[in-house]
Amino acid sequence: MDNIKTFLIFGLLVVSLLLWEAWQRDYVRPLEMTQQTTEVTSEQAGADVQADLPDLPVINAAADDSLPELAALPQTSSVSQVHIKTDVIDAYIDPKGADIRRLALLQYPVDSSDPNIPVQFLSDKAGQFFVVQSGLRSDVDAPTHYEQYQAEQSEYILSDGQDELTVPLYWQSDAGLRVKKTYTFKRDSYLVDVSYEITNQSGQTFVAYPYAQFNRERPSDDRTLIYTYTGAVFSSPGEEYEKIDFDDLDDQSYTKTATTGWSAMLQHYFVAAMVPSLDDQAKDFYGKSINERNYTSGVKMPTMQVASGDTSEARYQMYLGPKEHKRLEPIADNLDLTVDYGVLTIISQPLFMVMEWIHKLTNNWGWSIVFLTVLIKLAFFKLSAASYRSMAGMRKLTPKLTALKERYGDDKQQFNKAMMELYKTEKINPLGGCLPILVQMPVFLAFYWVLVESIELRQADFILWINDLTALDPYFILPLIFGVSMFIQQKLNPPPQDPTQAMVMKVFPLVFTVFFAFFPSGLVLYWVVNNILSIAQQWYITRQLGAI
Repeated sequence: MDNIKTFLIFGLLVVSLLLWEAWQRDYVRPLEMTQQTTEVTSEQAGADVQADLPDLPVINAAADDSLPELAALPQTSSVSQVHIKTDVIDAYIDPKGADIRRLALLQYPVDSSDPNIPVQFLSDKAGQFFVVQSGLRSDVDAPTHYEQYQAEQSEYILSDGQDELTVPLYWQSDAGLRVKKTYTFKRDSYLVDVSYEITNQSGQTFVAYPYAQFNRERPSDDRTLIYTYTGAVFSSPGEEYEKIDFDDLDDQSYTKTATTGWSAMLQHYFVAAMVPSLDDQAKDFYGKSINERNYTSGVKMPTMQVASGDTSEARYQMYLGPKEHKRLEPIADNLDLTVDYGVLTIISQPLFMVMEWIHKLTNNWGWSIVFLTVLIKLAFFKLSAASYRSMAGMRKLTPKLTALKERYGDDKQQFNKAMMELYKTEKINPLGGCLPILVQMPVFLAFYWVLVESIELRQADFILWINDLTALDPYFILPLIFGVSMFIQQKLNPPPQDPTQAMVMKVFPLVFTVFFAFFPSGLVLYWVVNNILSIAQQWYITRQLGAI
């Protein structure tokens, strides 16, 4: 930052964030996490089998009270699951419910040191439970996510030259209702097409609505220095990006009826979203707490009525992958907002676009950070210059202020009066260096969130020892350089007249060096480059004005 006052403001903001996060985690309801590693049963996923099923379809208010409930069935994973592998995902569909129970993202290793172990985004293991659930909800026998489907084969592998995989699964009732549920996976895509083809030979009109939802366990209480949101998100006209966290769902279920929108579950770098078909029919977007441990976020699509002898179809899409603007923008309006920059999105998005453009030229995200920092510094060059001139003027007055301090001793009232007279005589505004810094703070904080949220920087290599811009500097070289640069900046600033303040200022470079040692190296790189540029500009102006 431009001077020590900026670090104080930044430090206060970060400390406030950490205190808020600690309060949230320490005083919310304690989480009872199971330690088992077996697959989740119905008792683990919900208090009973009805808890994670949406309501029955309503034809009219009078008929709804007479609709019978579905029989409670135990939920167990099938022994045989259907394996799907494309160039970017490795997934397993359970014939019970015909739902995706596991999904690994092959292009995103857990750790850059072992690229053969991909991130397990969806999982049906306790402690990591996060699955897709979908089906047809009706007052008669219909395939919810607890019913058993039949698969044509046990494995589908995307071969060279093949652009997509089609995976059909079948369900049939004794009454003559037949449902074909089809998944379509495409090359280099995390977007999955899902369709239901319903053939009714039951002799009666079949009434149901398709639903699709995510069911995930509240993540474990892993304390991290940098907070990122994990929870449900919904989008609808008028509420383009509505975050409903797990505590909110514990207090009250969420529901919103709209013709367009989507429902999603977010976690750092990745998003799972349900996107219904675009039409003018109303859909219900919902979220709820099942047992204050598991939570659903989903969409109920328009009610279908299939006459006996007819066939009808329903479609929707799922996105299960990284939060990348270029992938999310074409899918649905506002889905790219899941790259969550917070309240400074209006500034963060253009900054990322510029950084992405620089990356096309350099093919290195580290150099993109460096050059974007330079551009930001140039944009605020005149503001920074005004701040440095004010500080240089203050520095020139240091001998006179020291003399005043000696003259008035412990009489602080007379000292302050004389000091203000001196400022007036020398035409120096002691607050002149603060306003330019405050004007720049929104841009600096917006860039901070760009670096935190951008998956493009995850495990991105820079130079030499920095092989992951989102990980800590393994040798703490960048934090040490940062500490040295902060010390040099401090020497260029006018020293405080109060001895206690002067002592505290001397300790700050060490304190912030330790603090920044736990920041991702990409963030520290930004601060280091910014400090070096600030030192060069401040030294030039201070020397030009004869303050050194």
